[in-house]
Amino acid sequence: MSLDAEPTYSSDMQHINKVTITEANAPDASSTSRPQQPADMPKYWSTSVSRVTDSKVYIRGYDLEEMIGNVPFAASTFLLLQGRLPTPAEAGLLDAVLSAILDYSLQKSGTVAARYVASANPNMAAALAAGILGVGKNTMDPADAARFCLDMYSRLEASNKASSVLAAEIVEELRARKQRIPGLGHPVFRFVDPRAQKLRKRAVDAGVWGPKAEFFEEIFRAFTSLPGKESIVLNDIGMMALVLVEMGFSPEETTGLAILSTLPGVIAHVSEELAQRRPIRTVPEGTAEYDLTAKDFNHDWTEAGWADE
Repeated sequence: MSLDAEPTYSSDMQHINKVTITEANAPDASSTSRPQQPADMPKYWSTSVSRVTDSKVYIRGYDLEEMIGNVPFAASTFLLLQGRLPTPAEAGLLDAVLSAILDYSLQKSGTVAARYVASANPNMAAALAAGILGVGKNTMDPADAARFCLDMYSRLEASNKASSVLAAEIVEELRARKQRIPGLGHPVFRFVDPRAQKLRKRAVDAGVWGPKAEFFEEIFRAFTSLPGKESIVLNDIGMMALVLVEMGFSPEETTGLAILSTLPGVIAHVSEELAQRRPIRTVPEGTAEYDLTAKDFNHDWTEAGWADE
């Protein structure tokens, strides 16, 4: 049996030669196929998050069709991150966490950035990206507080000191290094952040509040016992960190969940900005201070050595 190949052209392009390939001179299929990875080598990708077949999508092994309409969004989020279905109490608590921020109006830098971008590039995705990039060390990110909570609790476990004694020592060490405790303070609230306390109550009611969060609060109490620090609050981002840590989320995951919790608000702001159709927002006159120095370009150009160039 022979296989006819595509026509090939001779060097002088005057005629076409039909080349017949027989079984004897046909190239080895294995030599022309894509290189195969040896079976005993680790795969390039490995994931247990989800799987797609010709007819199904599986989320952590569960058929997505069965989940749609049955599993609330917060419970699906918990499943994706932790790899197991949450209890109703856990799902309800995560829903409360995701509803604790929602929006800070124009007091949040990321939201303002999103609206500026939308005015220049009227595109929802571009503006949302700007808003997300505004989440970080100085605002909206619980990761530092979560890390601090875990690190300090590890220190407590390795110590033979009473928790109150160690908490006071930690506060003194931080003060000596001029290092702030993440998750504390708010520009408006004094003594109590009501949002944070609402989250704490939900965590206690759900049976999630545990020793890591308790020791963080011990450090907080040691700090606020100092003169002049009495009105400092444990804020909503700090409480979010404590609740999520006790739920088993990593510091990095707390960042993602904080972003997720604020996205509805950013979407609403960007949608409003797009509807207002005000192009290219700039810094309003009177809100910025400019250097009004008028310099002599020709003199300074010469002094810089450019006169003879």
